[in-house]
Amino acid sequence: MEPRPDLDTPPHSAQHAPASPDTAALQPPGRWRLGLALWLLGMPGVLAVVWSLLPPLAASQALLPVPLWAVLLLSGLQTAVMLALAVAVGVVLGPRVGLEAPVLSALLAGGRRTPGADRRWLLAGLWSGAAGGAWILALSTLAPEGLRATHPASDAVTVLVKLLYGGITEELLARWGLMTLLLWLAWRVVQRGRGVPRTMPVMLAVGASAVLFALGHLPAAQAMAGELTLPVVAFVVVGNTALGLLPGWLFARRGLEAAITAHVLAHAVSIPWL
Repeated sequence: MEPRPDLDTPPHSAQHAPASPDTAALQPPGRWRLGLALWLLGMPGVLAVVWSLLPPLAASQALLPVPLWAVLLLSGLQTAVMLALAVAVGVVLGPRVGLEAPVLSALLAGGRRTPGADRRWLLAGLWSGAAGGAWILALSTLAPEGLRATHPASDAVTVLVKLLYGGITEELLARWGLMTLLLWLAWRVVQRGRGVPRTMPVMLAVGASAVLFALGHLPAAQAMAGELTLPVVAFVVVGNTALGLLPGWLFARRGLEAAITAHVLAHAVSIPWL
C-alpha cells in the first residue's frame, strides 16, 4: 500500500479525495463487507454493556414497566442500530475524505500491506495508548468525589465494558461515524468538496468529535454522581475531550485500527491501577 497523503497536501483537481489502493479495491459490495465486519467488531462491546445492566435492573425489576428481558433487548437493539448507522456513515463518506480502516480493508481485499505501513499504524497506536493510559491515571487522582470508583476495576464485566465498548465500539461511533461525518461537512463547507481535506477541516472534525465524545459521557457521570455539578461537568468534558483528541488524530493520520489500538491500550494500561 502506498503511503497515505499528508493532511495538508494541496488539493487535487479531482472531485473527491483519492482513496488508498486497499480502500479503492473495496468496491460495492466489498465496502459493505467492510461495514459488516466493523459492525460485528463493535457488537461484543454492545453485549458487554447489556450484560453490565443486568444486575442493577434485576435488583429493581419489580419497578420496570416491561419484563427485564425486554428492557435488555431494547437497550441492546438501540445501541446496535446506532452502531450500524455510524458504520454506514463511515463506509459511505470515509473514502471521500481519505478516512479509512486500512488494515481491515486490505485483509478483505486480499491485499498485503507493506511492513513499514504496518509498523507505522501499530507503533502510533501503542505509544498513544500508553500516553492515554497515563492521562486516565492522572485524571483519576483529580476526579470529584462522586466520580470515584465504588467497585473494583478488576471486575470482569467492568473490564469487558472498558476494553470492548470503550476501546472499540466507542471508536466506531465517535470516530468512524461521527468524525467522518463532521470532516465531510467541514470539507464541503471549507473546500467546497474539492481535493484532499486540508489541515483546518481535519482539525475541526477532530476537535468537534472529541467534544461530542466527551459530552456523551455526561449521562453516565450523572448516574454515578447523582447530579451534574459544575466540577463534575468540567472534569468529564475537559478530561474526555483531551482523551478523544489523540484517537481522532490517529484516525486521520494512520487509520481506524491505530485509533482503536490506542483506546483499548489506554484502558488496559490504566485498569490495574484504578
